[in-house]
Amino acid sequence: MAQTAQDPFPPLHGSRLVLATVALSLATFMNVLDTTIANVALTTIAGDLGVSASQGTWVITSFGVANAIAVPLTGWLVQRVGQLRLFLSSVLLFVLASFLCGAATSLEMLLLFRCLQGLVAGPMIPLSQALLLQCYPRSKAGMAIALWAMTTVVAPVMGPILGGWFTDNYSWPWIFYINIPVGLVAAWICYMTLRGRETAVRLAPIDVVGLGLLVIWVGATQILLDKGQELDWFNSSLIVVLAIVAIIGFTFFVIWELTDAHPIVDLSLFKGRNFTAGAIAITLGYAAFFGNTVLIPMWLQRIMGYTATWAGLVTAPVGIFAIILSPLVGRAMGRIDPRVLATVAFLVFALCGFWRSGFSPDITPGDIAVTHLVQGIAMATFFIPLTAIILSGLPPSRIPAASGLYNFMRIMAGSFAASVWTTLWEDGATRHHAYLTESVTAFSAPTAMAAGGAQDLGFTAQQAYGLIDAEVTRQSFILSATDLFWLSGVLFLTLIGLIWLAHPARRGGAPVDAGGAH
Repeated sequence: MAQTAQDPFPPLHGSRLVLATVALSLATFMNVLDTTIANVALTTIAGDLGVSASQGTWVITSFGVANAIAVPLTGWLVQRVGQLRLFLSSVLLFVLASFLCGAATSLEMLLLFRCLQGLVAGPMIPLSQALLLQCYPRSKAGMAIALWAMTTVVAPVMGPILGGWFTDNYSWPWIFYINIPVGLVAAWICYMTLRGRETAVRLAPIDVVGLGLLVIWVGATQILLDKGQELDWFNSSLIVVLAIVAIIGFTFFVIWELTDAHPIVDLSLFKGRNFTAGAIAITLGYAAFFGNTVLIPMWLQRIMGYTATWAGLVTAPVGIFAIILSPLVGRAMGRIDPRVLATVAFLVFALCGFWRSGFSPDITPGDIAVTHLVQGIAMATFFIPLTAIILSGLPPSRIPAASGLYNFMRIMAGSFAASVWTTLWEDGATRHHAYLTESVTAFSAPTAMAAGGAQDLGFTAQQAYGLIDAEVTRQSFILSATDLFWLSGVLFLTLIGLIWLAHPARRGGAPVDAGGAH
């Protein structure tokens, strides 16, 4: 969300400016951290709560869907509550929700509190950016955004590392408890440094019908994706009903939003070529990226035998190039066509996808880490150029609506992708298992050799075939994962063509909402 009027507050100076920057960055860091910190703990959480690994992914999707729904409400809430007051409330409620998540004793409780956490987190990212810009003179707005954006790059990198360390050395609730001291310190410093800088409030109208329809179709779609595999998809009457509700809800939502005087999302933005091409590209690209981000730690822990800490460490190198190159990319935006930079991102993402599609059971941690190191180049050239394309050519008055809409699409797509990728992985493993077991017979020489070797070690014939089946299952999950990596590579290559349908302003001066990095 951007400011809609001339900023009435003078810039801050000295220690007050430093403290405000640190506090706002801390709040952003805490929020973005929660999008990845649970990824490496899903297997442990699922085991402790007595649910399947696929059900464990609901911990991620529940947060993402609630967060996506809350983002479009930010503008209305600011007008009703005030910018600073809303930000402080969001931070403190996020702290409370984090405590409740850590204290949850069942999956149902954890999902409820993750939904609450996602809802209250919605305004935090856009408001932290807006409040930071208030603190700096206009001439230093670029530096302010660069400082702010660094936290959105570092946090996703630190998430798996911290999540793995807390899970292995303490317990998974600590991935949520860590937010409590960080959030309280950030809220207190923000209050002390920014008090007296509240925006005016007014009774702004809200699109209640549009919001209700949004909740209905997004919620129905996410539940359908989460429960589909467990209930055997459309053989279940519940899944059929959810599909019908999602389709009807989405249809009425589109019709209502196109005709309402105060829509919760401005769908007329899709009339613009830049917005449409950029928003679809960042949505589908983020879906593939986030789906793999969820899949890889699960694959490493469930199939490859990694601890949560090691799963976090081998994915951490993605931040090296991302941190180094992001400021350089931001500086180059005025000189280089953003479509060129976005093309580099998709090419590197595709390269990593095809690279991972060749992984074998004896892949080393170093080889996995290298693919994440290279992927950091894509991270640095993905969010900022695509956001510039999306916002290019829009008048300042429409930028807040555009930012809210594309971030809603992106966050929602990430939640959907977490469910879809997990389902495709499980289904693909079943398919590969059926194919591989065709060769496991009593008349197969390799099978007889493997069974004989196991029996020589003291295993019974039944145990020997159990070991063979376990290895076939392991191979099946690896093959299914490599299929998804290959599919991701194809999708990223396809999106390059979509990017070049846009025609961003040649001067490259479109405002950049770094919140896209979240």
